[in-house]
Amino acid sequence: MSIIAIINQKGGVGKTTTAVNLSAAIAQTGIPTLLIDLDPQANASSVLGLHNPVGPGLYEALTGSAPLPSLIQPTRIPNLSALPARLDLAGAEVEVARLDNHLFQLRNTLAPLRQSNSFHYIFLDCPPSLGILMSNALAAADQLLVPVQCEYYALEGLGLLLQVASQIRDSGANPSLCLCGLLMTMYDSRTNLNTAVVRDVRSHFANAVFQVAIPRTVRFGEAPSHGLTILEYDPHGTGSLAYRTLAAEFLQRQNSKMFFPLTLPSPTS
Repeated sequence: MSIIAIINQKGGVGKTTTAVNLSAAIAQTGIPTLLIDLDPQANASSVLGLHNPVGPGLYEALTGSAPLPSLIQPTRIPNLSALPARLDLAGAEVEVARLDNHLFQLRNTLAPLRQSNSFHYIFLDCPPSLGILMSNALAAADQLLVPVQCEYYALEGLGLLLQVASQIRDSGANPSLCLCGLLMTMYDSRTNLNTAVVRDVRSHFANAVFQVAIPRTVRFGEAPSHGLTILEYDPHGTGSLAYRTLAAEFLQRQNSKMFFPLTLPSPTS
């Protein structure tokens, strides 16, 4: 079993879109997959039809008042289960910080899943911040997948994110943490800027960048409003094709153990 944190401290880069559609695409290949919504905004939960303002959730699991396995729910997508988030998860930033060994709360919470090995992949949809929840994800994950918007400003925080991840790794909290890839998102081949950004990122980060780039399409904005993944809403469109291609490339990297260190060269070097 592998735990992959889909992570970027910048919002609006396609992180939740990637978490939902990549996990769904992998599940559609027949692989048991779990998506954990770590974002208090609960957008991933809403897309999967699991947003529920009442009852125990991830907040209770992190604070020790409910066992995590009992909170996992099946989705309408075969082989895909989810652990939904609620707005009260925002309180975990305060409550978890008060606990002993707060950095390891998520790792300890996920321990029963590692032991049961019920899922081949667990994806963590992380919040767009460098707070307690993201730090817990960095300490719990085996790998990071970082969506990077095809804009020059989107690259500014990439070095900081990898630096924070490296600090957690080097502190001994998660010494085996590595990068499974950078994913270019919101790509429009018709613009010179997007083409230049992708070219520059590939020149700096080489094979760490997934070969597929997720296109910019209005369908990605429409699908969540219908409570559907892009694979369901527009199964033959460019967005669905991109995420199915990403799923195949992701699985190929996993099978060949094609991972990368967190100390990638700076894009300004």
